[in-house]
Amino acid sequence: MARIITCSQITAAVEQLCREANYYLENDVRKALENVLAIEVSPQGKEVIKQLLANATIAADEEVPICQDTGAAVIFLELGQDARIEGGYLYDAINAGVARGYTSGYLRKSMVFPPLDGKNSGDNTPAIIHTKIVPGDRLTITVVPKGGGSENMSAVAMLTPAAGYEGVKKFVVDTVKKAGPNPCPPIVVGVGIGGNFEKCTLMAKEALLRPLGWPHPRNEIAALEKEILEAINSLGIGPQGFGGRVTALAVHVEIFARHIASFPVAVNIQCHAARHKSITL
Repeated sequence: MARIITCSQITAAVEQLCREANYYLENDVRKALENVLAIEVSPQGKEVIKQLLANATIAADEEVPICQDTGAAVIFLELGQDARIEGGYLYDAINAGVARGYTSGYLRKSMVFPPLDGKNSGDNTPAIIHTKIVPGDRLTITVVPKGGGSENMSAVAMLTPAAGYEGVKKFVVDTVKKAGPNPCPPIVVGVGIGGNFEKCTLMAKEALLRPLGWPHPRNEIAALEKEILEAINSLGIGPQGFGGRVTALAVHVEIFARHIASFPVAVNIQCHAARHKSITL
């Protein structure tokens, strides 16, 4: 017998996650900021990191957004194939939760439609939803508020197959260099390698959800992550662009098979807050 999850449960969960993701810095992000404070040599960079940590504490204590840009509501769903959704349409329930969360949480509404000359929807819907069917009978919901400053600095390239590791490394580092202070460093850099045009960009965003400092399980990819991080932190951009050793907190790479004629690579940059919250129903 299928396990039943109701749309009312989903809406309530999404409402809660929208608020919490914007109010509370994840523990792994706070720890990463505390760790880099010890290695940053720039006085301005150190001061910026201290202010980011103080800002996160105030946001949590007062339940106000960490950043005024509370982002587009990006939702990742892992839906168990043995679960059954009742009481409405799944995506309607998600959007209702986003609307309630952004309204009850006094979060900035940023979504406009049509995109060329749009009018604000007034409740930050529609959400951008990615669904993965997985074994089991549970539903895991992850809310990722993605601000415009970091998203605008992201990029995708269709490299030649001969580009190899060095080509990937150069593209990622050049993308961060071009971004400079705009995505509010220290940043988290998500990289997708392989698949096709849309698959690599989705992997780049999914890579941002990995706990900071967790290396890829494949040794050669973990080594690439380390090399790229070192190269990025050698750029001297530093916290908020004031110079220093810490431009990025982490580089996370995800990979997939590719066509023999293609070598897609995507970079999705996340700001220092790296906001996301999850729940399993």
